[in-house]
Amino acid sequence: MNDLSRRRVLGTLAGAAALGLPALTPATAVAAPLRADQALRTDQPATTWRGPRSANGWKILDEAETHPIEGSGQSVRLAGGDAAILLLHVARRFHYEIDQLRADDVTGHRTSRTIRQPHESNYLSGTAIAIRPHAYPLGVKGGLYPHELIVVRDILTELDGAVAWGGDFGTPQESHFEVALAPSHPKVRGVARKLRTWRDTPGMGAGTIDAFEPERREAVEAFGRGRG
Repeated sequence: MNDLSRRRVLGTLAGAAALGLPALTPATAVAAPLRADQALRTDQPATTWRGPRSANGWKILDEAETHPIEGSGQSVRLAGGDAAILLLHVARRFHYEIDQLRADDVTGHRTSRTIRQPHESNYLSGTAIAIRPHAYPLGVKGGLYPHELIVVRDILTELDGAVAWGGDFGTPQESHFEVALAPSHPKVRGVARKLRTWRDTPGMGAGTIDAFEPERREAVEAFGRGRG
């Protein structure tokens, strides 16, 4: 947990209670242990993804460029252009606001077509990342603390539906974030354009955001209602 998330833990206690979320204590707000009753079925048969595009409509790649994750010293292989802009923003905010990224914490493009769920095909096109996949595996829910969920929900709201989180899937995978829309979708282009502007403007973007500001919390609630 970095300095920002440490500072926000105490401030989140009351907010979490107001949302009906489990209470946190500063002593326990470091890692979220998984209970036996949180494990779901993961014995789903593996299949081979066929075809030239992944489930989200992006072209499958034989190889992908390595992109640095700003501020972390880590990198990840992704499709270029808008996809990288969107997913790198997710990784940066995780690093700055939830916990520092370490070696092998983030995986992206892969070439093996063996999958257990359709969303895993999006790694083939370099349009998905997994952040700590061993800590938050397929079929397990409840791995994040309430204050971490607040940050995740803020990220998804900020990206206006252009990125989806695996924790919302029928078979959850809380490590998984993917570009949710086809490459030609105007929202993909528009959100990526906004992020590029922030990236090039001092004092904006990842590292400067406070997900716990009342205005941002209200925006998250409104976004959730709009998608409900």
